[in-house]
Amino acid sequence: MLLFANTLEFEIKLTIMNNLIIDAAKDKIFFTIIVDDKSYTSEFTNNRENFDKLTILIIKFLENHHLNIKSLNNIFVNQGPGKFSGIRASLAIAKALSFANKIDLYGFNSDQVNGKNYAEIIDLFNKGVLIKNLIKPHY
Repeated sequence: MLLFANTLEFEIKLTIMNNLIIDAAKDKIFFTIIVDDKSYTSEFTNNRENFDKLTILIIKFLENHHLNIKSLNNIFVNQGPGKFSGIRASLAIAKALSFANKIDLYGFNSDQVNGKNYAEIIDLFNKGVLIKNLIKPHY
């Protein structure tokens, strides 16, 4: 029995979680990938031109870090409060990517992030504060 428990624990530790965080509620659009203890962030101007190509920006961002949509375990998206257009565009893209690729989707609020410390979102996720597929925009 002890051998089985140790084997199970070892398998769990080998599981790598690829988390994509999308935040377009502020003056900049932020994409962050958090893979276990490593994180990568890119930022873009929060404007209509970038909303129109948001999916392309996400795919290129993932490719730059040797990932693809299928390798994601979770998508976290800022549901506001913040800029209406940014929230609307990012929620629509996050929902579409989640639905089409069977990826868990979680919403978070702007006040749950201090500065650009998106690791706090993963902490909230690990504590069970964020609810899967419950998105309530705050414009």
